[in-house]
Amino acid sequence: MSRQPRDDGFTPTPEELREMVEHTREDLGRTVESLAAKADVKAQAKEKAADFKEQAAEKAADIKEQAAEKAAVVTGQLRETATRAGRLVKDKTPEPALDKASHVAAQARDTAVHAGRLAAEQTPDALLEKAGRIGAAARSNRTPLIVAAAVLGVFLLVRRGRSSR
Repeated sequence: MSRQPRDDGFTPTPEELREMVEHTREDLGRTVESLAAKADVKAQAKEKAADFKEQAAEKAADIKEQAAEKAAVVTGQLRETATRAGRLVKDKTPEPALDKASHVAAQARDTAVHAGRLAAEQTPDALLEKAGRIGAAARSNRTPLIVAAAVLGVFLLVRRGRSSR
């Protein structure tokens, strides 16, 4: 806001004139800065990009947290369902069949151990080393692999159920 000289015929002193000029300069400086900020499209774009990046990072963190929570819930539900299904199968299966299955499972286990020993003896060291690294990677990423297998199993069951209708 600039000061106007008085209309009462009073002439401002040089000091008052200097104050008025200084005040006008300050107003003009603020106006120029405001206009320069509005005209600096590059700075505005950078600021908006930074805001967008921050919002995206926050949303990604929220989504990741929600996915982890849902995966934990689904994993728990799948474990409960598998346990119930196992109990149901065991309860409905006759005892002689369980004994036979146990015997066959033991034979299969023994055969697998024997085959594993033979394979280990015949397999080159480089291949064994690579298989060891793959096994370690699978063990360190066990939860995602279990979740993926569970999701695939549910998908196949749903698909099978729909195709039988």
